[in-house]
Amino acid sequence: MSVILASRSAARSAVLAGAGVAFETAAAPVDEAAEKARLLAEGAGPREVAEALAVLKAQAVEAPAGALVIGADQTLDLGGRLFDKAESLAEARTRLLELRGRSHQLHAAVVAVRGRQPVWRETATATLTMRDFSDAFLDRYLAMDGDQLLGSVGCYRLEGPGAQLFDTVEGDYFAILGLPLLGLLDLLRREGELAV
Repeated sequence: MSVILASRSAARSAVLAGAGVAFETAAAPVDEAAEKARLLAEGAGPREVAEALAVLKAQAVEAPAGALVIGADQTLDLGGRLFDKAESLAEARTRLLELRGRSHQLHAAVVAVRGRQPVWRETATATLTMRDFSDAFLDRYLAMDGDQLLGSVGCYRLEGPGAQLFDTVEGDYFAILGLPLLGLLDLLRREGELAV
């Protein structure tokens, strides 16, 4: 068998590779913006959007027979409101100002499919509380991480200087990185992809 990550996310690939998993990556041909709009119009909340997109991504990848395809998605939930990735540093600055001094949730969904049928899934939620940082700190932070922030729905990288934005972080660290890992590793052991 083989493992395919239905994502070109550098963060998700780094999490899997760091755990010693052999895998290939494949971009999922899914129009995420259109699917999010549809799901939200149907009344889905941020957690349900992440779960549905994870499945859609995994099912959209062409895979050899028997391959295990891993789909994942993450949404940021601020009081029930879903945020997309910022498209500019100006938008990132506005987002971080909105999150400043408040708690938000990151919902990270992961699913494994074989033959386009889900065989396993998990969703983890982490709660992050940003400190009331100064405007001067925010400007320094944006200058430090620059365009890298546009790859994160929260406009921060907890594994870098973004850790300085927070008062408290509760939940699965790997979920914050966009890929709940421990349950996935357990699945891969059961499927014979990792040593027991």
